[in-house]
Amino acid sequence: MNWQEKFFNLFTICEKSGKLVKGFDISKETVSAGKAACVMVTADVSAKTLKEVSFMCRNFPDLPVVNLPFSMDDIKRSIGRKAGVMAVCDKGFADRLTEYALAASKE
Repeated sequence: MNWQEKFFNLFTICEKSGKLVKGFDISKETVSAGKAACVMVTADVSAKTLKEVSFMCRNFPDLPVVNLPFSMDDIKRSIGRKAGVMAVCDKGFADRLTEYALAASKE
């Protein structure tokens, strides 16, 4: 099993467990409430969205922003909903998904 498969298997489990927040606005609310363990951004979001994500996370210096090597269409194939910005609300899921995403980007 390669890193991309591992990422999407765990990503689907994270989504089904209710620990994944999908979309910019709801992710922003989750970050502001201090409930996010990491924010994930797909490779095909606009420069404006990337700027807004960094602005959204500026008050949380320990909150990792993970640039995924996957597109919004890849996310849609995995969880059935197209999203470019997502927040993971569980540290265990966030750590492992970050690890898998970094490994997948090096493949």
